[in-house]
Amino acid sequence: MLGEKPIVVHTLEKFMMCTRIDCVYVGVHPEWVGHMNDLVEKYLGKTDRVRVVPGGKDRNGTILNCIDDIENNFGESEDNIVITHDSVRPFVSLHTIEENIDAALKYGAVDTVCAAIDTIVESEDKEFISAIPDRSKMYQGQTPQSFNISLLKRLYNDLSEDEKNILTDACKICVVRNHPVYMVAGDIANLKITTMSDYKIAQAMIGALKPEK
Repeated sequence: MLGEKPIVVHTLEKFMMCTRIDCVYVGVHPEWVGHMNDLVEKYLGKTDRVRVVPGGKDRNGTILNCIDDIENNFGESEDNIVITHDSVRPFVSLHTIEENIDAALKYGAVDTVCAAIDTIVESEDKEFISAIPDRSKMYQGQTPQSFNISLLKRLYNDLSEDEKNILTDACKICVVRNHPVYMVAGDIANLKITTMSDYKIAQAMIGALKPEK
C-alpha cells in the first residue's frame, strides 16, 4: 500500500490518464492474475482498458506475453507501439508518457533516462575500483521504455539463446543488435520503489501530493 491504494494502482492510474493509450496491460505471476483482477475492479471499477495477463519467466518474456495478447485482441500492425513500465514507478508523469509515445512513433525504440548526478564507479571484483567512466557520458536508465512492436519482436527473435540470457531490459535487445535507441529525458521524481528507504520517500511524496482540506 502507498497511501490508500496499492503502488501498482497508482501506476495504472497514470497510464489510464493518457487518452492516446488504447489498453493498459499488467503482467503478473500466473498465480496472481485473479488477485490483480480483483485489485483493478476494486480501485478502478469495471473497465475494458486494463487487461491482466500471466507473466513470463523474466521481464522480456512478460513483455512478449503482453504483445501476444495485444495482437490476439487488437490485431497486428506495423504502426503499433508498446510502452513498457515498472509497476513500482508510480510517480511517472503524463508528460514523460506522451514523450515516449511521440519518440517511439518516430524512432522505433526509446529509453527514459536521467543524466548521472553522482560519479559512476565500475568494479569487476566488487571490492576494488576497475574504472571510473566519464560522468558527462553516463545516464541512469528509468522507464518507460517504448518500442514499435514489430521491430521489438523482430530483433528479439533474431537473438541467440546466449544473447537472450544476458539481457537486463528491453532496450538491450536493440543495443545487442545495434539498433539505435533514442533517449527521452526522465525525472528524478520518477522513483523506482525497490528498498525500504525508497518506500519511505514515496510515502512522503504521496503525503505531499494530498490536497489540503
